[in-house]
Amino acid sequence: MTASHPTPLTDDPDWWRSAVVYQVYVRSFADANGDGVGDLAGIRQHLPYLRDLGVDALWLTPFYTSPMIDGGYDVADYRDVDPSFGTLTDFDAMIGDAHSLGLRIIVDLVPNHTSSAHPWFVAALAAGPGSPERARYLFTEGRGERGELPPNDWESIFGGPAWTRVEDGQWYLHLFDPAQPDLDWRNPEVRAEFEDILRFWLDRGVDGFRIDVAHGMIKAEGLPDVGFSTMTTGRRQVELLGKGRLPYFDQDEVHEIYRAWRPILDSYPGGRMAVAEAWAETPQRLARYIGPNELHQAFNFDFLDATWSAESFRKVIDTALAEAAIVGAPTTWVLSNHDKQRHVTRYGDGPDGLRRARAAALLMLALPGCAYVYQGEELGLPEVLDLPDELRQDPAFRRTGESRDGCRVPIPWGGDLPSYGFGPQGCELSWLPAPATWAALSVAAQTGVPGSTLELYREALRIRRTHPALASEGAGISWLEAEPGVLAFSRTAGGSELTCVVNISGVPAHVAGYGEPVVAIEPLAGTGDGHLLPVDSAAWFERR
Repeated sequence: MTASHPTPLTDDPDWWRSAVVYQVYVRSFADANGDGVGDLAGIRQHLPYLRDLGVDALWLTPFYTSPMIDGGYDVADYRDVDPSFGTLTDFDAMIGDAHSLGLRIIVDLVPNHTSSAHPWFVAALAAGPGSPERARYLFTEGRGERGELPPNDWESIFGGPAWTRVEDGQWYLHLFDPAQPDLDWRNPEVRAEFEDILRFWLDRGVDGFRIDVAHGMIKAEGLPDVGFSTMTTGRRQVELLGKGRLPYFDQDEVHEIYRAWRPILDSYPGGRMAVAEAWAETPQRLARYIGPNELHQAFNFDFLDATWSAESFRKVIDTALAEAAIVGAPTTWVLSNHDKQRHVTRYGDGPDGLRRARAAALLMLALPGCAYVYQGEELGLPEVLDLPDELRQDPAFRRTGESRDGCRVPIPWGGDLPSYGFGPQGCELSWLPAPATWAALSVAAQTGVPGSTLELYREALRIRRTHPALASEGAGISWLEAEPGVLAFSRTAGGSELTCVVNISGVPAHVAGYGEPVVAIEPLAGTGDGHLLPVDSAAWFERR
């Protein structure tokens, strides 16, 4: 039976500190009009599902006007909806329904670059070198006798050089696809434009922003070389992302931008927030993006990248909580997203990967702070590894052979025929095909089924919302003595205590002294004075 969580919106400015945010990859969530592409009307139809799942907010990937070279992360108009997703009227109806159901809406903002189809870039190409139009982007002369070589050795995240030459001989920077030219954020006109874009969507009622490439808007003065490239060393510069300093990422001046944005967010009621997709070489530098004068959160990608071991998770959790305490903000926890292989597959795929993914979900949802759930992880979806090459649309695939399409396959809602309820009844279109095995993983197939991954998430989210020890952000964790390879911690608030235990030891673990299980990834066998926690398993216990 599906639980209901009718929690009306309040003016609580701190809602985001312990929220569970559900990431909607708009193209792949639900298709209302049957054209094979997800849309805003499809999201609106399934808002009751998300309310009943027990999440607090939705993060929508870009739905703005776009040529869709990079799935919408190449924006041609930041103040309108792409026709493939609907209209501004559809957006207003969707956000109105979401708020009436107690769900907040976070939208993706893409400030590092625009689409090459953006009017600004079209004007820059037409205006020529030295023009105010080109000053909005990073155009410069090349090296070599006739400027025939790129200005420096910078590489695109999607592979190959980060520079493209135009007909008049200048080069422009694109840290991603050539259809995504980087803006020059030292230009006051660029800064003013995005401050106005923030207000446009805040005025429409959005509750927050996810800042794409939040670490990338400022480039080092003089555009210096990195000093190595794939061509010279075989080592891609992107390998330094989150591990070392690059002249085009995590420059100190980027914080000036967020110090200007924070007063705008604070001027609106209801706790409008922003979360950074930021990569930095140390947790200390990442923490600089967060605070009362800058952004509210930054994604904790170290948790996503943790290996399936107690030591790896323990180190990441301790570091993240320590850094969050310094800046006075909660950390974030995330296991999958639209850019990373789904964690069922990362953890081994098949039954083993699914068991570990379910256990990791209980670990994540027991931690203090804000949790982000990627669409379909509540169904236990694996990565689709065998998509035909001709169907892949990730621009990185054409340049590197690597593709993110496998985590973007439309999620299954029900039925035995493709596209498994993604579109209207009888419509089998979907922009990427789901495998036949997903029929058994659909929402319809799992709803009300004891032990299903969907019901596990629903129960865990219900307890997280209502249990005093989990609902209180102030309830930190206390690590408990446990067998090697077993993680055990408790959270206490209001006289209530809840203990999370995760067994990554490779052998069944005897668990005693924590009370009775309130949720587990599978039924636990009693041992007289406690319970036996199987391998790659997790459970929450409560003293009563």
